[in-house]
Amino acid sequence: MTSLTARRLAADETPPAVEIAFHGVSAVCDPSGALYLPDLSMLVVSDLHLEKGAAFARRGQLLPPYDTLATLKILEGVIVRHDPKIVVSLGDNFHDPVGSALMPEAYRQRIALMAAGREWIWINGNHDPDGASNLPGISVDELAYGGLTFRHEPSLAAAKGEVAGHLHPCATVRRREKSVRRPCFASDGIRLMMPAFGVLTGGLDLRHKAFTGLFDRTALIAHLLGRDRVYSVRFANLIG
Repeated sequence: MTSLTARRLAADETPPAVEIAFHGVSAVCDPSGALYLPDLSMLVVSDLHLEKGAAFARRGQLLPPYDTLATLKILEGVIVRHDPKIVVSLGDNFHDPVGSALMPEAYRQRIALMAAGREWIWINGNHDPDGASNLPGISVDELAYGGLTFRHEPSLAAAKGEVAGHLHPCATVRRREKSVRRPCFASDGIRLMMPAFGVLTGGLDLRHKAFTGLFDRTALIAHLLGRDRVYSVRFANLIG
């Protein structure tokens, strides 16, 4: 299931979120897939993969060209909801290195309106290592702020206070004799990994070997994105 079907939120909705403690900081897991840090007045999103449809089209594989607009509309709603002073986008902001340079002007204007009066920080990812082109804010490889470290790919050597993306975590639970798979935040209280925010992004199950060594699984909780709320489930209660 893609995040497009799992997370449709109108800009004027205020869905139930889950507040957790992470490395001494209060963190609000929003059902949109965004993380809000109220003590820092910071909103964090990850793996927007803007212009993914356009990137596929450049390679001859046609997809509906509406993914960027859909993702930006959800982001606009989250910004209205939390009104952060700082926005951090954790890498793979664009699906390929030329995505930001070739993005239509209408989308640039939407981003400029969202960024007005705020600090906007683009973390570089493996899909867009050269940063965002001609957009508000700054591009950096990682950010240390408020006792936390924000980067695209998780580092085995630096877990404490790390907020990362890249792996697009998902988790599966059993509900009413059915298995339900959803994107999720994943945290053991020391490291936090973000779900992908872009509407055309897939996901990797939290039990996949790519997550080996990244968490203390006895303390790991998956905060699954439901249709209208976040569900917190201990790793031991997940299926896969």
